[in-house]
Amino acid sequence: MAGLRSEKAKGLALSAPATVYVGFLVAAPLVILVAYSLWTQTYVSIDRTLTLANYREALTDPLVRHLMIRSILIAAAVTLATVALAYPIAYFIALKAQRKTLWLLLITIPFWSSYLLRVFAWKLILGFNGVMNSALLGVGLISDPLTFLLYNEFSVVLTLAHAWAPFAILPIYVSLQKIDPSLLEAANDLGSGKVQQFLRVTLPLTIPGIIAACLIIFIPTVGDYVTPSLVGGSDGKMIANLIQVQFGAANNWPLGATLSLLAMMSVGFVAILFVLSATGLGRRIR
Repeated sequence: MAGLRSEKAKGLALSAPATVYVGFLVAAPLVILVAYSLWTQTYVSIDRTLTLANYREALTDPLVRHLMIRSILIAAAVTLATVALAYPIAYFIALKAQRKTLWLLLITIPFWSSYLLRVFAWKLILGFNGVMNSALLGVGLISDPLTFLLYNEFSVVLTLAHAWAPFAILPIYVSLQKIDPSLLEAANDLGSGKVQQFLRVTLPLTIPGIIAACLIIFIPTVGDYVTPSLVGGSDGKMIANLIQVQFGAANNWPLGATLSLLAMMSVGFVAILFVLSATGLGRRIR
């Protein structure tokens, strides 16, 4: 018993620094957000009397509901588009490519430049006098510049899908790499065609990678405010833009904290629902 207690004490001592570090960086900010959400902004000062007024205001405000729904829909569209485009690339690298290291290196090239620069690059490409309109005008496909390419939900989805593509490719690639080739050979010996092999063997075995890719993209995309600010315009604003305004220009930290917590809860609910649905779908496919 004494030895067991000693080992337990050593384990606690070793894990204590990491626990304190994580608690300081994760738990402490959440506690502060919860505290602020229960306070009230009164002009230049904060009334620390506990109240749920901020939650009532946020939940009954049509603008908040509209931006929250739009943020979730945009994030879902970005996730769907990115994973759909990333899967064939990951499949090619994992199962067909000869120089996997080179291809993985090429995938990381976007990270060599700043995220902000990539967003500005898309702004230049999609702009009224940008690369896309100039090219279409030059070949005579259009007579006037297209106005729907920028400052709307489409431009936000396109820019975010490009920015997050590597984060979708890598987890899917890892799940494809783990597939035992003998399973595909067995399916081939049993007379399964390429499509059947993919649907009955490859796809079900890569469901964990797809789920990971979806979560990696969906969760941070809902909270993105840089891309909607630069390429979204009034039709592409998301909930994070409203939160940034509350913490910045409006100087209403309690309401900003409330919106942040509501966004986190909404994202958590959707993520849990998605994981349960995707897991169930994977079992039915098998």
